[in-house]
Amino acid sequence: MPYVKIEMLKGRSPEQKASIAKIVTDALVEHGGAKPESVFVVFDDYEPSDWAVGGTPISQRKPTPPASKS
Repeated sequence: MPYVKIEMLKGRSPEQKASIAKIVTDALVEHGGAKPESVFVVFDDYEPSDWAVGGTPISQRKPTPPASKS
């Protein structure tokens, strides 16, 4: 019974989460020999103020510019 916990910042739509859950389930079926009905995917969504990187809450970090497409 694979159990996958995905922790991320809030903001993904239900459709995005469903897509992620399907991809993770498919990977465990293909590469791990799991049965789809035995794969559990759980999402924990956090506010940016509840998550810190390098000692700084994400809510206080300056946004990084998007990567250029060269």
